[in-house]
Amino acid sequence: MPDLANPPMGRLDAFDVGAKKLTVQTEFFGRPAWRVETKVYLAGALKKVYTEDLSATAESDLQRTIDTFHQAKIDEIVAGLRRLQQ
Repeated sequence: MPDLANPPMGRLDAFDVGAKKLTVQTEFFGRPAWRVETKVYLAGALKKVYTEDLSATAESDLQRTIDTFHQAKIDEIVAGLRRLQQ
């Protein structure tokens, strides 16, 4: 994959879940192939890593794809937390 002139920005969100902090961090990696990784931390401990291959994504769509992937993981976590509360 070619190097990008303007690599896309990652995302970072943090939420209070009870007495603990839930952090969702999404990063773009350009080597060896374009991919995005979302890491979920609870109270500073890594709990889950999601990875998606972006090598077939157009360069112009990378940022939107990363933002959508990040938001989808947050929505998935929130839905799971709501199920636990019921």
